Amino acid sequence: MSSIRKALIDGIKQLTSRPIYILGMIVVPMFVAFFFLDLMDEGLPLKAPTAIVDLDNSSASRNVTRNLSASELVSLDYRPVSYDEAMKLLKSGDIFGFFMIPRNFQADAAAGRETTITYYCNMAYFVPGTLSFKSFKQTAVTSSGGIAKVTLVSAGLSEDLVGTMLQPVTTQEHPIGNPWTNYSIYLSNSFVPCLLQLIIFQFTAFSILQEIKRGTSVQWMNDAGGSILVACAGKLIPQFVIFSVVGLAIQSMLYGYWGFPVNGSMWGMIVAMLLLVASSQAFALLVSSLIPNLRFALSILSLLGILSFSLAGFSFPVENMYPMVGVFAYIIPVRYYFLIYINTALNGYELYYVRWEYIAMLLFLLTPFTMLWKLKRSSLHPVYIP
Repeated sequence: MSSIRKALIDGIKQLTSRPIYILGMIVVPMFVAFFFLDLMDEGLPLKAPTAIVDLDNSSASRNVTRNLSASELVSLDYRPVSYDEAMKLLKSGDIFGFFMIPRNFQADAAAGRETTITYYCNMAYFVPGTLSFKSFKQTAVTSSGGIAKVTLVSAGLSEDLVGTMLQPVTTQEHPIGNPWTNYSIYLSNSFVPCLLQLIIFQFTAFSILQEIKRGTSVQWMNDAGGSILVACAGKLIPQFVIFSVVGLAIQSMLYGYWGFPVNGSMWGMIVAMLLLVASSQAFALLVSSLIPNLRFALSILSLLGILSFSLAGFSFPVENMYPMVGVFAYIIPVRYYFLIYINTALNGYELYYVRWEYIAMLLFLLTPFTMLWKLKRSSLHPVYIP
């Protein structure tokens, strides 16, 4: 039996020897992908529980309440009668914010006196707090404009002139690539591949370095004919096949079942997913070669995998990061997959314009070869440090 064939059989036996492999490589990423996509099915979690304190109870304040109730971002579940009661609801977590209309709101507005609308948001819960803040602010701005319009019209100005004065410039929005302004189209296509990369990091390092931990690395090398390339290929090729199938299944969920847009080449996205799997394996193999200790390597890969959610430019532009922080974005494979997705699937660019991202992911495949000699030495002379 050839060395590569024996190494492949050993790699397959390892994957079938413990249920954790199938659970972690197939069940977990598919379940999380479905859960996250279903959670973000409407783009954002909507209807955050909020309250309104109307101390005026006038026609103007009721109009403000109706405007706020019409917002899809918040739900007015409570109508407390005082500030103290609303604050208790906020502190108890029953609501994420409340909107407060002062006494004499309509009378002061009609008389041209200054009146103040206040709103409070619990930003300890970022998403519902942000939704509450956005909806409250929009309602407050609309209300102030309505009050100014009533005051100016009552002073004798025409409604057309007042409308021009309050909004001298009108805007037209034409979102490119995501005309629905669906946040899930952007977030899900970055979060789910990043999660897949994290799982690949873990299983690649674990499957290789456990040989050193268990003291079976010498036999592992002997079965591979003394070749570290054959030994690693025997473990990584079966994993590559499984992770590739999982990655393509996730893409079918994104672009098929959920109908996310692909304005460019679908084949380009398929190749990008295959390269993401391979480059993530290569990166984990490089770290495992540099640090042939199971605990240390898993810790570093876990740290980099978690930081990828923010460092890869999904939530904050890399160009605006501190240079010493932003540089880490360029050593993470999923960063280039994200750029390919933005330019190919959303913007519809030809593959020529993302060629450097593909080249960068291909270069990741070459990096482990520089340090495999160290992994081979550690495998032939295992010294496990707990």
